[in-house]
Amino acid sequence: MGFELFIALRYLFSKRQQAFISVISIMSVLGVAIGVGALVVVMGVYNGFTEDIRNKILGANSHAFVQSLAPELLDVNENGSGGYVDLVKEIKSLSQVRSATPFLYTEVLFSSPRGATGLIIRGIEPKNADEALTMLQHLKAGSLDDLIRPHGAQGIVVGEDLASRFGLQVGSRINLMSPSGERTTAGFVPKIVAYRVAGIFKTGLNDYDNRLAFVSLQSARDLIGVPKGRITGIEIFLKDPMKAKEFTQELQKKLPDYLYAKNWIDINAGLFAALQLERIGMFIVLALIVLVGSFSIITSLVMLVMEKTKDIAILMSMGASSSSIRKIFMLQGTIIGFMGTLIGYIGGLTLAFLLKKYQFIELPAGVYASDHLPVLISFADTALIGLASMFMCFLATIYPARQAAKLVPAEALRYE
Repeated sequence: MGFELFIALRYLFSKRQQAFISVISIMSVLGVAIGVGALVVVMGVYNGFTEDIRNKILGANSHAFVQSLAPELLDVNENGSGGYVDLVKEIKSLSQVRSATPFLYTEVLFSSPRGATGLIIRGIEPKNADEALTMLQHLKAGSLDDLIRPHGAQGIVVGEDLASRFGLQVGSRINLMSPSGERTTAGFVPKIVAYRVAGIFKTGLNDYDNRLAFVSLQSARDLIGVPKGRITGIEIFLKDPMKAKEFTQELQKKLPDYLYAKNWIDINAGLFAALQLERIGMFIVLALIVLVGSFSIITSLVMLVMEKTKDIAILMSMGASSSSIRKIFMLQGTIIGFMGTLIGYIGGLTLAFLLKKYQFIELPAGVYASDHLPVLISFADTALIGLASMFMCFLATIYPARQAAKLVPAEALRYE
């Protein structure tokens, strides 16, 4: 142990003539600890919310999709070949792709004995849907197998919020009215098709659970009155969803001019940009708590320099250099910052662990995407918090340490 560190520790932990300085040092440690602990917990909650929303969006949507400027260009031939069938096979052959399936998208009017509302219908292939859309792997009730029925009304899978609003259960009968309608001798007549509820899903996102429903691909075609081989586009599910942007850029180069590819990152860019902005803003606000603690370090060290003036002069008279005196007080301030950061880490990580395990803070149902505070501790964020805390505490030591190093021994000992 160098003598600078030895003296810094003695000054920090020994009894002082001025007890008030010790109180300020303790408050400095607590200020840094509270700031670091708050940052750890809040960043963990923000990461948890972002991860939770991302997972729910990915569970209800494809990672990328391909559509045509003219839908008829993807139509299959009468023998079931060509069109989107060949394109699906080509996309599935790519190494990054986990699954690819056609889909049909439309908006209809939903009606039941308890009321009516607008509804977004997605036509899917039931045999491939559950392996692609994770939200359909664990339905709250029912089964995807009942989407296609040999006789009677076809099946439909609806969201939990919609089912709750209209009192729907598996087997309930509903009607869907297509906006395309049918032209008869009496004029334009809306097309109304009866369905039976085959299943109920829950994503936790109000927009999906209230306004989204799934039917079989052929049933969706019959509902809106399009040809047998018509689709809206091809949904693509990747092995690594975070690489969707790079994948669509490469895929676009291989596609003909009439096809275009999009990905979930670009579509939801506004949402995640807003979350990131809020996260940065909260980090800055809470970092101010650490900054207040670092100001307390300045006060503590300045008062300590004033108290230890004679000691500093004696050390310098015995041969201690100005850089050694500077190092003593910089080490003392850094130790205070380290202690505060360590205590903050312990408190923050402990609280984050308890929040994650016991979920004792409940959120209003239907307001947030989750019914409890989700917590995800990131090593990178935790390290950044510690580095930022130590950096601010180190900066706080510079001025008092420089003032101590400027002390002239003869002046300090003149009246002793």
